[in-house]
Amino acid sequence: MFQEIYKDKTVLLTGHTGFKGSWLTIWLTLLGAKVVGYSSYLPSNPCNFAVCNLGNRIEDIEGDIRDIGKMTDVFMKYMPEVVFHLAAQPIVRKSYEDPKLTFDTNIGGTVNVLECIRRTPSIKSAVIITSDKCYQNVEWVWGYRENDRLGGDDPYSASKACAEMVCNAYIKSFFKDSARVATTRAGNVIGGGDWAEGRIIPDCVRAWSEDREVLVRNPHSTRPWQHVLEPLSGYLWLGANLLSNRFHGEAFNFGPEQKINSSVKELIETFISYWGNAGWKSEQSEVNKKESKLLKLSCDKALHLLKWHPVLSFDETVRLTAEWYKAYYGGNRDMYNFSLEQIDYYISAATKQNLLWVKV
Repeated sequence: MFQEIYKDKTVLLTGHTGFKGSWLTIWLTLLGAKVVGYSSYLPSNPCNFAVCNLGNRIEDIEGDIRDIGKMTDVFMKYMPEVVFHLAAQPIVRKSYEDPKLTFDTNIGGTVNVLECIRRTPSIKSAVIITSDKCYQNVEWVWGYRENDRLGGDDPYSASKACAEMVCNAYIKSFFKDSARVATTRAGNVIGGGDWAEGRIIPDCVRAWSEDREVLVRNPHSTRPWQHVLEPLSGYLWLGANLLSNRFHGEAFNFGPEQKINSSVKELIETFISYWGNAGWKSEQSEVNKKESKLLKLSCDKALHLLKWHPVLSFDETVRLTAEWYKAYYGGNRDMYNFSLEQIDYYISAATKQNLLWVKV
């Protein structure tokens, strides 16, 4: 996979204890990378990082991306060749409760990561993960392209738009002849191991594991739901291309097929079909905490330049997610190997579709 380019390379991940970060950690260990993780805390209890016992498989460093002194020391000690920056305050509703934390983390933290990349001569490629919510969302029915206007009406979305602009300034000003850097935009990611507050699947499994109904804010809002492994395959393939000196300074969307744009209600009911008996009911969203009703991405650029496209159907995405949680709540204590099995399933599906990143 990925032309075996990550084998024996030192790869530094910020936010490795988070949902996407922990899955990326698992995949990188499978690829033979020497993973160094930098994160300030475990995001939930339970959380995928702890459940999969990843702290004993990598260099696990506790540190805040707002602390540039400590982060600089880590970069200089381990001298990574590849960086994936995922650390963030990732919850829209929390950004209303603590906007300063959101801006300090998502903008200031990104500046600190880029400064460390600028000062570390060993780094050859860096993938900066922002969000699909970096676009100024006018809720049109077609997908946003990478050259569409950035912006945000809530603190989280605004912080991610600003992070994109910060990256562009650093790329144009400092990374002309050094590290190759690109940004990625993805969202509405689901999969096993996510227990974050305020996300629909974690809210469901928390409630249903305790035989409670789940309260749903916006059941008719639509989202382009994708399994966590979809954007991660894009991040890894983009990082591999950057190492081969391709696509420096570019931004890429990673999302599901255009036809996958299901409502929250459809997601819940499909999840229940695999989970079993469960209930939910609607609650009114708070007026001053507006969330978009429609948001989708165009992934044509990734298709044409990276030869990347999503692998899983909506039904497969939901089924894999439900099976992971059912295994965990059913008493499976080896969720690391269970997660590897799901990665193997995804790789097999990608191989059947003849995707370029699977070929050696």
